Amino acid sequence: MESIREASQRIARISAHLQPPNSQTEESCVLKRADCRAKGGAPGFKVAILGAAGGIGQPLAMLMKMNPSVSVLHLYDVVNTPGVTADIGHMDTGAVVRGFLGQPQLENALTGMDLVIIPAGVPRKPGMTRDDLFNINAGIVITLCEGIAKCCPNAIVNLISNPVNSTVPIAAEVFKKAGTYDPKRLLGVTMLDVVRANTFVAEVLGLHPKEVDVPVVGGHAGVTILPLLSQVKPPSSFTPEETEYLTKRIQDGGTEVVQAKAGAGSATLSMAYAAVKFADACLRGLRGDAGVVECAFVASEVTELPFFATKVRLGRRGAEEVYQLGPLNEYERVGLGRAKKELAESIQKGVSFIRK
Repeated sequence: MESIREASQRIARISAHLQPPNSQTEESCVLKRADCRAKGGAPGFKVAILGAAGGIGQPLAMLMKMNPSVSVLHLYDVVNTPGVTADIGHMDTGAVVRGFLGQPQLENALTGMDLVIIPAGVPRKPGMTRDDLFNINAGIVITLCEGIAKCCPNAIVNLISNPVNSTVPIAAEVFKKAGTYDPKRLLGVTMLDVVRANTFVAEVLGLHPKEVDVPVVGGHAGVTILPLLSQVKPPSSFTPEETEYLTKRIQDGGTEVVQAKAGAGSATLSMAYAAVKFADACLRGLRGDAGVVECAFVASEVTELPFFATKVRLGRRGAEEVYQLGPLNEYERVGLGRAKKELAESIQKGVSFIRK
């Protein structure tokens, strides 16, 4: 009898992790969900992914489950999170995974989080204009940021939802309205541009991508993406043809993937990889590691624009230092002018959307 009782308790403990908090099954369990490793199975940080069931969200969730700095991983979406949660929850890593489905569970998903990653949004569909896409994704970002302001106002926010050049200003306005805005804690994720730049430059130089570091500044779309090839590490020189080729390919990296997938999707896997690389840098900053520097789209005084992507030093409060651009060559100065012109319009579009 005793062995049967112990087995029942073990089964109840496992079931408590798989069932949502309001499940009727929980009521009949020997052990309540709150008794089951509620604080996580390993020391570390609590991370929420909003949009965890999407094309970026699923591989992002899987990779974050593998991160030893994560103790609790909350997965939120409006569809399919129970399946994604059960699937990823079987991975034998330390983070405890919990799923949250639909807006009524958003607050539970966010409460107590240290880092919130937002890949949520819809892809562009046939017949949908860019304005249609912007309006939908902007509305999603507003709803999610209102939840963050209420439930975890001190969390670091990594915003991936496109268009980042507009959604970051939207998020800032939401936090300002709620009285919780800390510009250091709101970071637009531009890491995919850096990842692409490192890869493409490494190909040209014949190096391993891990040996290459390319600063990418400006924004996160088209000509607003400005790789500073004059500042590449290790120091390298490029012909005018190589500079033009690399700059164009880095700026059009997203289009390259869309065309290669022939209508079957966009850059989801590389975006998830880049997002996890940036999230890990944020967690190392939160942990107090020194010298954590990455590029991000943040509130900035580097240019006359209120937001701009440059290298930032990450710490316990987020982007604790925003670095200047450094010396630019003539090609980069011309590119900077073009980037700022388009970026100003995108920022204003975001601000106008929420203020209208």
